[in-house]
Amino acid sequence: MESRQDGRKWEAVGRLEIAGDAFCTGALIAPDLVLTAAHCLFDPATGAAVPTDEIQFLAGWRNGRAAAYRRVRQAVHLPDYDFSGPTDTNRVRKDLALIELQHPIRNTTITPFATHPRPEQGAEVGVVSYAHNRSEAPSLQEMCNVISRQQGILILSCEVDFGASGSPVFTFDKDGTPSIVSIVSAKAKDETNGKPISLATSLEGPLDTLRALLSNGAGLTSGLVRQAAGDRKDTGAKFIKP
Repeated sequence: MESRQDGRKWEAVGRLEIAGDAFCTGALIAPDLVLTAAHCLFDPATGAAVPTDEIQFLAGWRNGRAAAYRRVRQAVHLPDYDFSGPTDTNRVRKDLALIELQHPIRNTTITPFATHPRPEQGAEVGVVSYAHNRSEAPSLQEMCNVISRQQGILILSCEVDFGASGSPVFTFDKDGTPSIVSIVSAKAKDETNGKPISLATSLEGPLDTLRALLSNGAGLTSGLVRQAAGDRKDTGAKFIKP
């Protein structure tokens, strides 16, 4: 079991509370920037963007308390992401969002994560998330592997569940320092063997685009929720909608 001390390294991972009745996972990559999935910006019932004043980032949320609470100034997703479009792999590869907080988190116990290019096929990775069975604390799931890389999508052997949307996918250097290489978009099943897998969005290119959009003030100032789906011929995976 993860100890409280072990959990401190994940305090830059937090719950994104959305309109009071849903949540995703997000991670700080700068004192005022949270990386998550684009579908976490939309209401799944209506397809409408959730107003940013109804979103809150709870850094290091654990057992009813957060290390820091922040409201959202603006949020951006990739320009060609279409929440109402077909639930296919094209939506997964565009399923990335960047949130600017109203005020930076400057806390010595909360250190934003570095980002790195996507890992190679076969690389070992780990997912840190809030899911329905661990929604009160962030935890590192058992390590898993990159099964393949396909046009901006990472197919992972990681098994994820509801609430893991937007979760950071980490690689670790020799001293164990984590860096974010991808963001969880959807859970799926491998059609060849029926095993659960997950699909994650590559940061290469899209993250630079999101940073530029924020810098230009192109973010949603009244806009954000949850899960994606897939295309057999691209991934060999059967997607599961939440």
